[in-house]
Amino acid sequence: MPPSSLEILMHITYPASSARLKATERFEAIYPTLKEVALAGATGSKAMKQVAQQILTFAVQAAGEDIPKLSREAASISIWCLTQNADCYKQWDKIYLENLQASVAILKRLSEEWKELSVKLAPFDPLRETLKNFRLKNKNAMGDGDPAHQALYRDGDKYCKAILGKVSRGNGCMKAMAFAVIAVAAGAVIMSSNAESWDWKKLSVFVNSQFPS
Repeated sequence: MPPSSLEILMHITYPASSARLKATERFEAIYPTLKEVALAGATGSKAMKQVAQQILTFAVQAAGEDIPKLSREAASISIWCLTQNADCYKQWDKIYLENLQASVAILKRLSEEWKELSVKLAPFDPLRETLKNFRLKNKNAMGDGDPAHQALYRDGDKYCKAILGKVSRGNGCMKAMAFAVIAVAAGAVIMSSNAESWDWKKLSVFVNSQFPS
């Protein structure tokens, strides 16, 4: 299923309440299966990365619509795009301000469902840099006199800050776990009297390289 078909299907399945039809229920029933087909593919492949970028364009726009179910579904698909292609972060960064309401919806979902989503989003470097860029954009745009925009900038900054905190704590826990593994390995080596065969300095450098601060 091409990305354009998924876009149409998503809007048909999650219309405004006033636009619901008898057929809407049928689309709701088959939507999960068709979405699975549309998002199927080899993670990390060139084709899948291209699909993710194409989908992100309309998913972000849909996430900003005032239709709660559509916005939530579009935010979920936008996050899926981020898990498939790190370049999607750059794409999102470019359209952040012009899709502010949508971006806040995506950030809110990331923050609220971090425990479930974090595994899919690791490593966090692209996310961390994007969130820092968002915070800078929010800060620079705070002079906007529109109260509605001001509220969105504040909410966006709140979620960015919350996610950055979770990313930092996550890296700290992973690094602590890595050093715990080293400690266990050290004990095993000492017990086997082969400590001379280990290059501890190189091992420490390797671990630190896997978990940048």
